[in-house]
Amino acid sequence: MTHTADNDGTQQAKEKIRQMRTLPLPLRWIPGAVTVILLLMTLDYLFNFGYLTFVTGLETQFYYSVVALLLPLIFLLWPLTPAGQHRPIPWYDYLLSAVTLAVSGYFVINADSILERGWAFAAPDTALWVSYAWWLLIIEAARRAGGWPIAVIVTLFSLYPLAADVMPGPIQAFPSSLSETAMYHTMSTESIMGIPLQAFAGLVIGFLVFGVVLQKSGGGKFFINLAFALLGHVRGGPAKVSIFSSGLMGSMSGSVISNVLTTGVLSIPAMRRIGMSRSFSGGVEACASTGGVLMPPVMGATAFVMAMFLDVPYSAVVLAAIIPSILYFLGLFIQIDAYAARNDIKGLPTVELPSLWQTLKEGWYFIFVFALLVWMLLVMQREAVAPFYATALLLVLNQLSRHNRWGWKELGEALSGAAKLFAELIAILAGVGMLVGALSMTGLSGTIANDFIHLAGGSVPLLLLMGALTSFVLGIGMTVTAAYIFLAVALAPALIQGGGLDPMAVHLFILYWGMLSFITPPVALGAFAAATVAGARPMSTGLQAMRLGSVIYFIPFLFVLNPALIMQGEPLQIVLVFVQALAGIVLFASAMQGYLIGVGRLGHGAIQETAIRALVLISGLTLALPGGGMVPLSQVELLGISLAALVPAILLARWSGRHRRDGSHEPSL
Repeated sequence: MTHTADNDGTQQAKEKIRQMRTLPLPLRWIPGAVTVILLLMTLDYLFNFGYLTFVTGLETQFYYSVVALLLPLIFLLWPLTPAGQHRPIPWYDYLLSAVTLAVSGYFVINADSILERGWAFAAPDTALWVSYAWWLLIIEAARRAGGWPIAVIVTLFSLYPLAADVMPGPIQAFPSSLSETAMYHTMSTESIMGIPLQAFAGLVIGFLVFGVVLQKSGGGKFFINLAFALLGHVRGGPAKVSIFSSGLMGSMSGSVISNVLTTGVLSIPAMRRIGMSRSFSGGVEACASTGGVLMPPVMGATAFVMAMFLDVPYSAVVLAAIIPSILYFLGLFIQIDAYAARNDIKGLPTVELPSLWQTLKEGWYFIFVFALLVWMLLVMQREAVAPFYATALLLVLNQLSRHNRWGWKELGEALSGAAKLFAELIAILAGVGMLVGALSMTGLSGTIANDFIHLAGGSVPLLLLMGALTSFVLGIGMTVTAAYIFLAVALAPALIQGGGLDPMAVHLFILYWGMLSFITPPVALGAFAAATVAGARPMSTGLQAMRLGSVIYFIPFLFVLNPALIMQGEPLQIVLVFVQALAGIVLFASAMQGYLIGVGRLGHGAIQETAIRALVLISGLTLALPGGGMVPLSQVELLGISLAALVPAILLARWSGRHRRDGSHEPSL
């Protein structure tokens, strides 16, 4: 099968999972045209060119214009029900799309009046009726793009101000009338036009375009080939390739499912070839793709929203996420290596792997462009415009390459793919914006924070456990971005004020725990997508992913307890804590698979192996755990406990291995 055929199949699989329908031939130009117009508007707004001031003259006018462009696409691309995915577009969806364009356009035209005359608090009758219509259209668009859970939650919260005074004590607040609520949702800068949409318009668009162009220009193929050339021959090579390639591409795409379907179609069959089971192969890909969304420099849309909530440069979020993502991928890498060593799984023959020199010769410019993006983000601090410069350079260099040069077809596919990504995200963010708006309008956000603190009795560890559980549960029913936004408003203040915790650590904590639903049954969407590619049982793949990614369940607690792990502190302290955490993660991951580098298999026989692995696990956890503060033990005491568990475990494992080699009976306790 050719690379083009692979791309076509992958794109069809993505659209099937996202329940999108294919536009009729006469309308297929629309998404691409929308992307072109959106990019022209965004460039004019960010670079202050002044050519399109009729839609970018005011900040709110630009935001309204973004929604007006993208929201009508939802009713053309997403059917009323999944059953309509393969049917022609019905008349009512054409009507809904046209009405959405007209209603959104009304706000674009009247942006000046909304701002100058304070329509958010006292609007004319026409604006009020248009607001009601927009409210309903956004909820329906969010339902189609994000599913019923988001639609139900957004509907209930957007209506909450109407009944705030009759709610039970903890969630009782000041009520508002239907007209006041509609005006606030649609014409204030705290609801639909609030932080989620502002982050999308000001930061996310450029990075999403960069990710789409990178994939469509062969960046995914290059990084996979580079990973195979470097790691394909070592033990468990294809699984390690999955970590490398999925980590890089996940950072660019910001989507776990898209990442699984892009890199998984190559890495999973390669893992199967060297003897890894279907469920293990799928679990590896699901964990690698999930970690990719948490890895700098892009990290998906949620990280940009986080920067807006924290009122910090996006580069600050990137720096904070570096060490946690290294720890996560190290844990995954060690588990794969231990699994391969324990089961004597080799790599692929060198003759079957791509040439490192040839791969770099054909795609060196992908690394160069990637480096430019990082330099502009971290050194020049130009996060809003950095992806546009990187994308422009990538397009120029790509057209000079004879291997990945675009034609009109590739350009059209890139523009169309970007529009679908934009539309899906804008529907969800506009809907979730009303959730934030309702909490802001009623003043409930502060009340919820106080209630969380009261429920926890002032206990910071209990607050953290409540936060982890709440983040995980919301991550099951909502997209990660939606769950994060809700918790950033409702829960984060409780952890920061009630626990005295570092704000960046708290927001990353919420993000990490919201991501866990992708690899944790019974939902595990990332694992189930990987199971589809691997031909494995979904639940079995989910359990494998949960085990392989187990380190991610406690990494958030590590950096909340010690912000040095998110680059908050003195350089020496950061280095010491990082090295300590690395060693702890290696031990933890080795215990999960029952094999430790330099020692070998951790025991033989069920009872003996369980005891040794438990000791190594305890050693890893106590070594990684930061002492002092909320932890009642000092760092020296924790190190002592770690060594007290590790030394006998190693001695017992070596004794067990020696007896095994001598041909004696299985030693047992």
